[in-house]
Amino acid sequence: MAQRQQGKMDHTMKKVINISLGSSEQDYEFKTRFLDEDFTVQRIGTNGNETEAWEQLQRLQSKCDVMGVGMVPDEYNVGEYKFENSGTKKLTRVVTRVPVTTGARIRRILQNHAIRYTQKKLGNYFNNNKVLFLSGMANYEMATLMAEYTPNLKFADPIIQAGIPKMLKSISALELYARGRYNLNKLSPFDTEQSHIPSLPQIKNHLIKKAMKDSHVVVGTCASLKKYGDNECLVDKTIITSFVTDADFEFFKEAKVNLVIDVTPNVFDKVVGANVLEAMILGASDVDSEELSNACLEDIVKELDIKPRLLHPTGTFKNIRRFAFVIHPLSQEYIRNVTPIPKRFAHTPLMNAVEKATALAPPFIYSEVKGIKSPCGAEAEGWLITVGGTPKEMLSHSPEFTYKRLLAAAKMAEKLGAQIIGLGAFTKVVGDAGITVARRATIPVTTGNSYSASGALWAAADAMKRLKLVEHEEGKRIPAKSMVIGATGSIGSVSARLLAMAFDEVYLGGRNEKTLNKLRDSILKDTPDAKVFITTNPDDQLGDMDVVVTSTSGAGKKILDIMKVKPGCIITDVARPLDLPAEEVAKRPDVLVIESGEILVPGKLDMKSIQLPENVVFACMAETIVLALEGRFEVFTIGRNTEWEKVKEIYSLGLKHGMKLAAISGVNGAYTDEDLQKVRELALEARKTWKSK
Repeated sequence: MAQRQQGKMDHTMKKVINISLGSSEQDYEFKTRFLDEDFTVQRIGTNGNETEAWEQLQRLQSKCDVMGVGMVPDEYNVGEYKFENSGTKKLTRVVTRVPVTTGARIRRILQNHAIRYTQKKLGNYFNNNKVLFLSGMANYEMATLMAEYTPNLKFADPIIQAGIPKMLKSISALELYARGRYNLNKLSPFDTEQSHIPSLPQIKNHLIKKAMKDSHVVVGTCASLKKYGDNECLVDKTIITSFVTDADFEFFKEAKVNLVIDVTPNVFDKVVGANVLEAMILGASDVDSEELSNACLEDIVKELDIKPRLLHPTGTFKNIRRFAFVIHPLSQEYIRNVTPIPKRFAHTPLMNAVEKATALAPPFIYSEVKGIKSPCGAEAEGWLITVGGTPKEMLSHSPEFTYKRLLAAAKMAEKLGAQIIGLGAFTKVVGDAGITVARRATIPVTTGNSYSASGALWAAADAMKRLKLVEHEEGKRIPAKSMVIGATGSIGSVSARLLAMAFDEVYLGGRNEKTLNKLRDSILKDTPDAKVFITTNPDDQLGDMDVVVTSTSGAGKKILDIMKVKPGCIITDVARPLDLPAEEVAKRPDVLVIESGEILVPGKLDMKSIQLPENVVFACMAETIVLALEGRFEVFTIGRNTEWEKVKEIYSLGLKHGMKLAAISGVNGAYTDEDLQKVRELALEARKTWKSK
């Protein structure tokens, strides 16, 4: 230490010299003030010539206070094993008079800081991303941090270093590989970038390009990214790297990279390498590298409020979030639509056998979903995953039967990179309505019931305005009677609360009088001026109702007698499967039956048909999409008691992201203005002679 002190420059302005193996075209010299010290900083590139770099380090150490060595492999630890590069050690050991650093320690600190910063700033950005590390060993600390956000990690170390055509897929596998490399290197060190298999370059490039294409995030040096990547496999990717030059940025621009996270900050007027930054910290601290702890370096990074550079090579940033949504066949007819079974077998024992066999099949991807773009800038894409059971088959087995298939679907979604999964149709009411699935799944789960509830009333309110059968003064309760059949269910109870706020009278229909009374008391507590009644026999009051909401899980059972319904009544069917089949609806052309829950999503929706109009999805699916767009990767709606606060919240978030009520749809598709006018005319005519039964 004494020898180094004697070698320091005797002036107030401190000098840092960076000898880099990089291009001399990037050389610079500037003066600045940093950590209350004045600095002169000089970079000298040697164009990959290690001998020249060694000579420059030896010669110039007497002319500066601190030296940095750039564009050299860092030493690093993987678990308990330490890896050093002989070439780097040779270069640093020649410097004996002043402190010297490669910037390895602060680079690791900046890497972790960049990950946490981006994760927070961009809203859970790395959750369940598929991340490829070109060198997991060199970025071990970053990899362990990334593992906190996603299990979808791949490491290309065996391919690049050892010529083994295999990716590592976990931290534990990386550590095991590092152990083997450590022991092997002790016996026979070799160049980690050179393969001893003649045919490997083609195989290596193919495997790495394929892995890049399949990933959402790629981590590597600019040199390695340019070596293996191109505009086919890097398009729309997120890149994590360091010290991005103008030439590097142009490469990423041509490759149409979505986001570059440069962990090297822009602290000065120009970007300097991590080795320079650490050298300047050493110079300002007047200590040797070994005397400056990692904790001190982290404190300095926090004190300086250092942030990574988030670069957008294409000029725009696509904040793409990913979801999965579970669907299933509602009947044998749905199965026939996606299987090559002739119509002549429609009502034969064969279809019964097919229905049973389909229920046992593993989940599969029915369709990719693309093109959803929020006016807020976020985008969403995902997958429709099918489980094979019809409601009939699900009810014929224990809930555990369906749980296993939903968990298999969730695991598939996780591997695809989905950040949240929604349960659709009957899957969201099986057993405990998503609680068990959410507890066992490794990605967040929602049933979509909160948005289904708001969508139901959204559609009913719009229909009432368009039919104009009830006079309504803005700001006052609607002078009409409403009923919820299945009121004690998850969607039904929330629908009842919404109706109690808007209508003169609300009737709660269900089987259990005690449960109905409990719900009524709860509603009156929140809305004391409401008129709320209960009934265990809804058919008795049907003839007086202006609005009826059906929200059961009857799976084909007859829920109400449509012949008893008042002409012009609006029936909002939020059950899946529907409570009212087409043949029942056809009996009453003077009644408006709405298949509620359809939402128009923003953007240009690209997916296979789910038997809804263009750009329209069920409200439960829309809830999953809204949560994805918002970056709310959390368990949102599960269980049979949908929370009023969540209904309001998801409705508000839906409006924020451009969700709109779709055209009011019935069993035969969307209602036109002419259809609604016809219902109105028939209702007015029928009311002349109507008598409630």
